Amino acid sequence: MNNRKDGFTPQQKAFGRKSGYYTGLILKQVLLLLWLTFLWVMLWQELSLLSVLSGMLVSFLVMRLFFLPPVELSGRCNVIYALKYLVVFVWEMVLGSLQVAFVAFRFSKKPQTAILGVQLYTRNDFLLTLTALTVSLIPGSVVVDVDRFNSTLYLHVLNAPSKESQQRAYAFVHQIENLLINAIGSKAEMERIRVSA
Repeated sequence: MNNRKDGFTPQQKAFGRKSGYYTGLILKQVLLLLWLTFLWVMLWQELSLLSVLSGMLVSFLVMRLFFLPPVELSGRCNVIYALKYLVVFVWEMVLGSLQVAFVAFRFSKKPQTAILGVQLYTRNDFLLTLTALTVSLIPGSVVVDVDRFNSTLYLHVLNAPSKESQQRAYAFVHQIENLLINAIGSKAEMERIRVSA
């Protein structure tokens, strides 16, 4: 039984020192402190010793009082898939804007909407958030709820009267998720989408 305050055994601490875990953790904390201090100085629009020191103090307090778990990144970026994602995003924004305008000016028929639950392949919070933000930014759909533990997005979709249109909405969310996983996801996530496809 380990009664230490930090919860690590001496063997775990030794492994952390050897693997550079603590160095990386400290580096992330220092970078976050510097970034928050920079934001503080920009907020006050004054570069002085007092604004920098007060920014560092406020940043340190924010980091200690409002601790958030670190965002896990895969450490890889595929530029080709990132560009594909960007092209699809811009195209869908234009297409979605035109579709919403068409629905808005079609006075004869009231659009049928749907609430859909889309189960994602990823378990990564960062990719889940990026997928939800992308889907919400494209006109015609908005994420109304996220089930983080089951990786499920609940969407409100405009003009989805048939099963085919609802299936297109499911396919669209999975297309965005696949592009993001291929662009910045881990190899395990890429394997998961390859197996499930």
